[in-house]
Amino acid sequence: MDKRTGLIVKATGGFYYVQADGVLHECRARGLFRKEGVSPLVGDRVELEPTGEASGYVTAILPRKNALVRPPLANVDTFVIVASVSDPAPNALVIDKLMAIACHKEIRPMLVITKSDLGGPDALEEIYRTVGIPVFAVSRQSDEGLEEIRAALSHGISAFSGNTGVGKSSLLNRIDGRLSIATGETSRKLGRGRHTTRHVELYPIGEDGWIADTPGFSAVDLERYEIIRKEELAGCFPEFAEFSGNCRFTGCSHTVEKGCAVLEALREGKIHPSRHASYRALYEDAKKLKEWELKDPQEKK
Repeated sequence: MDKRTGLIVKATGGFYYVQADGVLHECRARGLFRKEGVSPLVGDRVELEPTGEASGYVTAILPRKNALVRPPLANVDTFVIVASVSDPAPNALVIDKLMAIACHKEIRPMLVITKSDLGGPDALEEIYRTVGIPVFAVSRQSDEGLEEIRAALSHGISAFSGNTGVGKSSLLNRIDGRLSIATGETSRKLGRGRHTTRHVELYPIGEDGWIADTPGFSAVDLERYEIIRKEELAGCFPEFAEFSGNCRFTGCSHTVEKGCAVLEALREGKIHPSRHASYRALYEDAKKLKEWELKDPQEKK
């Protein structure tokens, strides 16, 4: 039986579009996935059984290294968080939630600051360069920084996320003009953009890179689908790692304790106050989680 291995680059209407051997196959999934309660995701490496020149069935999902529920995407290498200087104004807590989720899933976070023509990106750059992640600033009036972003995305699968209206789709179109992803104007009345991306789809870039444009998220979705326990949260703030092992007491929450090395680093300016404020807010939220909320999101459906 002829079987091939490929990558799911799009999923919509019960069909999975699998890139294999230079051909895009329109596939259905075998019934066994429903029985096992598993669904193929965009980004999955799969085995397919061709039934025609460009059609077939997905018969197996190869092992995943990670998966996101919202957006539904697997095997992500880089999580690109997009924030704008203004219109809409940046929300540090939302940025830090996204960054924590990326770190929790062992995905490399990257920050792109858009609309730098509306104001200086220095304040955001100052916060996130101390985290030790790639940070890029781009203007709508020049192409400066775009080539560096292209290079950073040229290998593996990259997911884009950020508040609606920050310019994710516009940025992707500028990174690669072949994409032609639909964009929406920012609503002046509401101060936010219209949702323009309706499904997750991978687009090729560079040598062996794929980029995904994803629907605008909400903080509610983040809290519901990508839960981080309070005990795991400090590990999702990379700049804490150098200090958290030196706290006086085991199980330190890094919020109020005497002898906390993280709080000492904060006082010494080695950890940015904005980041620690986000950590404390997320920690307080995590403390309120009920046991049923900590179950795998797939079990709650």
